[in-house]
Amino acid sequence: MVGRVVVDGRRRLPGRGAWLHPDPDCLAKAERRRAFPRALRAPGALDVREVREYVAHATHHGAGTSPAPRGTKEAGRPVMSQP
Repeated sequence: MVGRVVVDGRRRLPGRGAWLHPDPDCLAKAERRRAFPRALRAPGALDVREVREYVAHATHHGAGTSPAPRGTKEAGRPVMSQP
């Protein structure tokens, strides 16, 4: 069974989370480095379709930029692993 990664905009879902800048380059780098399974301590691959859609939508609507400086926790958006 492959788990999936979901966006937790309200930061309320139980379980382990990770932060990601809503930037297509950051998402591509995280996928290339296999960061999601490692950060979320998930065995095997994770489906990140929902995160890709969120980042594409955020970028398209101008939400891809953040007033917080890059590298801070506030600059990212939480994502969660769901079975």
